[in-house]
Amino acid sequence: MWALSAVGHRRLGAVGSLAIVVGGWFAGKLPVHDPWGLWTDHGSTVKAAAAVLAYVGLTVLVLAWWQYGKSASTARDTLVTLAWWTAPFLLAPPLYSADVYSYIAQGSMVVEGHDVYTVGPSALDPGGIGGDAAAGVGNHWRDTPAPYGPLFLLISAAVAWTTGGTIVPAVLAMRLVALLSLVLIVWALRRLAREHGHSESRALWLGALNPLLLIHVLGGVHNDGLMIGLMLAGFVLALRGKWIAGSALVGLAIMVKSPAAVSLLFIGVLVYASAAGPQWRRWAKGLFAPGLIACAVAGGATLISGTGFGWLHTQGVAANIHTALSVTSDLGLGLGELAHLLLDVDGEPVKSAVQTLGLAVALGLIVVLARRAMRGSMTPAHALGLSLLVLVALSPMVQPWYLLWGMAVVAATEQYGRLSAVLIVLSAALVYETHPMGATPPYGFALAGLAVVLCTLAIRRAPVVPPGVRLPGRRGPEDTAEDQKPPASAAPSTPAPQNAP
Repeated sequence: MWALSAVGHRRLGAVGSLAIVVGGWFAGKLPVHDPWGLWTDHGSTVKAAAAVLAYVGLTVLVLAWWQYGKSASTARDTLVTLAWWTAPFLLAPPLYSADVYSYIAQGSMVVEGHDVYTVGPSALDPGGIGGDAAAGVGNHWRDTPAPYGPLFLLISAAVAWTTGGTIVPAVLAMRLVALLSLVLIVWALRRLAREHGHSESRALWLGALNPLLLIHVLGGVHNDGLMIGLMLAGFVLALRGKWIAGSALVGLAIMVKSPAAVSLLFIGVLVYASAAGPQWRRWAKGLFAPGLIACAVAGGATLISGTGFGWLHTQGVAANIHTALSVTSDLGLGLGELAHLLLDVDGEPVKSAVQTLGLAVALGLIVVLARRAMRGSMTPAHALGLSLLVLVALSPMVQPWYLLWGMAVVAATEQYGRLSAVLIVLSAALVYETHPMGATPPYGFALAGLAVVLCTLAIRRAPVVPPGVRLPGRRGPEDTAEDQKPPASAAPSTPAPQNAP
């Protein structure tokens, strides 16, 4: 396998994608009730065998992606590979998550006039529009208000109204939104890499061809893809001097998921750098102008949607759900349990305090990164990528696909370094954490941990870089040839003429 060409790895990855989808057809997050009879349960034995097939396919896809990263492929070649690997996911049932059922149910609630920011999908009539989708929503989310912005709810409502909430067409319509989001990500990645003088193919490989994105944005139909695409497109426009349009696009991204708001700070850095006039005016324009434009767009989207401003109060509902990938939640839970044992006090306030402290630290680090971008020690785009990674690392709720927020930016702004290596390893490992049906079994964490160890050893032995890319701190043949040239000081010199007295 290791001797395959780039085209060979393209085909191998397509086989892996197909195996994931075939396995997911029987072991994915199938609906409780499918009136079309396409995505139905075939029993525990078939489900177990299909899950094994999906895991094997996932491993093949990861290995093909890893090796493809070492090929000197063009951006066009990488886009062809992306098309090959994407195609099998387009008609698949929901994979690795039940969130798409929440999206359809919430869209149905908007159609029926429910307040999605006060009640959850359980408010839907089981026999009415969205009833089948509501039945597939995870237990944590059935009575939870929507944490998403009005723009995404409008999209979900349009899907629910067009399809009548029927599971198969509704899921496929939401996947079409995910596919369009991927197209927008690709467009932005290429231009962001070009602006920074980096390889477009390399940016596409890490930021779009990534197995973590394929299985969670396309397979799982997560709306993070739409948020990332709008945010990146807005930032690209701002880099080109069109910061008003860029801020408006970021405002739309916030109306999908709120973390996109971080990018407004770094658009402000760009505005500050390009503004003329007194220092106070440049500061004011950079700090407030992008935010005011985004707020105007957000307010307009809210009024058009008719869902109200309840989204301002539901942004923290996800923090109530514990995820093992959140360092602050794990630490807070442990300290809370310790406080309960030693002091006989409620541990929940302790956990909440640790989570809040983590967000405060993240905010402080983001401000530091913004200051470094203002001083020119790093580009605003790269600082944005680092900021999003910091936000995820210290967030009270972390899912594997959250890594994509910052990685999509870093993919186009860092040629290769330790951070890239870490992101490559995590991308290859975190895909194993989730079962095709969306659960997170203990063996999923064990597989992810094993993948971290193996990938770390592999990347230390042979970094994942295409031929011709020089690694920082390493000497190539061209360096040796350069050493053999005579130093400039040894060359004969012609004395400069003396000025006449």
